[in-house]
Amino acid sequence: MKKIKYNIMLIAGVFALVMSSCTDDLDVKSDDPLVFLSDEFFEQPDAYRQGLAGVYGNLSLTGTTGAGSSNIQGIDAGTSQYGRCLWYLENLSTDEVIWSYENDPGTREIQRNIWTASNPIFRGMFGRGMFQVALVNEYLRQTTADKLASRGVTDQAQISEINDFRNEVRVLRALAYYHLMDLFGKAAYNDENSALGVAGPEYNRQQLFDYIESELNEVIPSLKAPRTNEYGRVDQAVARMILAKMYLNAQVYIGQDRYADCVTQCNQIIAGGYTLNPTYLNNFKADNHTSSEMIFTLQSDGIATQNYGPTTVMVNGQVGSIEQNGVSLGVGSGGWGGALRLRKQFVQKFDGSDFDNDTRKTIISGVRDIEISDIANRDQGYILAKFSNRTSAGIAGPNSTFVDTDFPLFRLADVYLMYAECAARGAAGATMSQAVTYVNSLRERANSGSTAANISANELTLDFILDERSRELHWEGHRRQDLIRFGKYTGGSYNWAWKGNGSNGIAISANLALYPIPTASLAANPNLTQNPGY
Repeated sequence: MKKIKYNIMLIAGVFALVMSSCTDDLDVKSDDPLVFLSDEFFEQPDAYRQGLAGVYGNLSLTGTTGAGSSNIQGIDAGTSQYGRCLWYLENLSTDEVIWSYENDPGTREIQRNIWTASNPIFRGMFGRGMFQVALVNEYLRQTTADKLASRGVTDQAQISEINDFRNEVRVLRALAYYHLMDLFGKAAYNDENSALGVAGPEYNRQQLFDYIESELNEVIPSLKAPRTNEYGRVDQAVARMILAKMYLNAQVYIGQDRYADCVTQCNQIIAGGYTLNPTYLNNFKADNHTSSEMIFTLQSDGIATQNYGPTTVMVNGQVGSIEQNGVSLGVGSGGWGGALRLRKQFVQKFDGSDFDNDTRKTIISGVRDIEISDIANRDQGYILAKFSNRTSAGIAGPNSTFVDTDFPLFRLADVYLMYAECAARGAAGATMSQAVTYVNSLRERANSGSTAANISANELTLDFILDERSRELHWEGHRRQDLIRFGKYTGGSYNWAWKGNGSNGIAISANLALYPIPTASLAANPNLTQNPGY
């Protein structure tokens, strides 16, 4: 099979030990008699690999009985899906996209920047992230040398493989804490050595940053080299990508300039053998698992791992209410009836002759008005055609709703742009000539090899980089973080349609650069405190 196999039952049952150890803020239901990661579970053949798949599966799956089920109670499946929540919080709150159906719980407040701590999408993201921590911690408890010996696991090859699994899940735990640190600025800290049944202490951004950095640096030498692991699994480049992202945003997170460290990680990743896919849009099709550009993805499979995750949402949501263009994208002709549209300010980033032949410009205007004066009017605003449930050969995925397209959490193009940004910021170890080379490689790829849209060193400014990141990486879960890093998210120096609940955009307060800790999480763990301004 093309991807690591996720058994939907594996992420269903998290028994009392897991529930009491780390989740803090959740009611997690278990309806599987053979609960995941119990002693009984590890009596099964191949249990250690199945358990690993279950930990990975939490990034895609939500429950026991298909895409409509969730093992986090109190919210629906889509609202608790890891990648979808991440996409809502990183993209829907910005200038790139708007969601038509504002009766869907939580969406109206996020895209108008008027949220409160009771928003269910915050609970879904915070809860799913802490759930991931819980799964990793229990997997590590159940795979110690003593546990293996007590079960008669003595084969050295098997023990070595299990140790590889342990190293991988530690990176997955660091990834969850990285997202919690970025979005919420704090989280409850637990690891495999934490006391069971005790609410974890609150870690602030500095503490989380230090923990993640230390954990990844410790585990990187023991991870598989880039591009040598099974597709969809962690390797050294994934861990370095998390570090690079942290160092790029360190000024926001901990008030320190770590751009030189970001450059170091970028160089290591680039040396790992990744290459740009010659065709930009092949990174967003149903066979994007074959792209040489992918560093780490959140997996989607229209048959085996059906979920209402980000790519299913984006492909179906792209289908225009007027155009009915779903068949061309590999889903039903009407898709989700114009659920997603583009805010004007994003569209305008492709204005000018430089972008006449840019393959990244998949914007469909037709008879539409660029302005969205009424969010409920699905005929207003341009639409996008970036993501597709068709393969690079044009073959539609086997399901017309649930897509085969993986969500590209980390890819090489982002590394090139991170390096370029560090160079523009004067980071040690980065040169402007190399930065221009990296940016122009993306522009040449976008222009079918033509150098007509290439830039010079003088044009490589920070304002250019912020816009170029949106042109290259739109809808890939980066935009909020980028706007905050460039000082364009809060305040009024840059406004976009419906920012702050104004049709033309208004300034928003500085506290909105962090999301609030969900009300349910505060109630469940008395060690957690609310972020300022909420």
